[in-house]
Amino acid sequence: MSTTLDIDTAASHIQQGFEGLTLGGVDALARLYAVDARFKDPFNDVQGRGAIAHIFSHMFSQVDAPQFVVTALIAKAGAADVCPQIFMRWDFSFVTRGKAQMIHGTTYFELNAAKLITLHRDYWDAAEELYEKIPVLGTLVRWLKSKLKA
Repeated sequence: MSTTLDIDTAASHIQQGFEGLTLGGVDALARLYAVDARFKDPFNDVQGRGAIAHIFSHMFSQVDAPQFVVTALIAKAGAADVCPQIFMRWDFSFVTRGKAQMIHGTTYFELNAAKLITLHRDYWDAAEELYEKIPVLGTLVRWLKSKLKA
């Protein structure tokens, strides 16, 4: 029973870290990661707490008013041979070039025995969420998707 509480507490800390993320809070978020953690999303694949912190700091230089809202959180304590896991569904809103944007995604986390993140893997559709919204490129991406659709 205490293992479930531990993973639930870790999941809650991770959710709070993302929902409350500010440029000044990047280091606090980074402390939720193991020193050698891996982060992978559609644009990045890095290893190490410092490299992960850099990704979040860089986000603040690329967009205005970034904000994560966690819409679902599932935590599973690991068995003897399986690490604890967390699935987090989120909406990421931001402003770029004066226009509000939203990305919907999911993150899969693996944690170590100390409940620090060892793997952070983001899943979201870069074509739909970003590329289709870019003039000219968006037209090409939508055309290509229509040709590939069953």
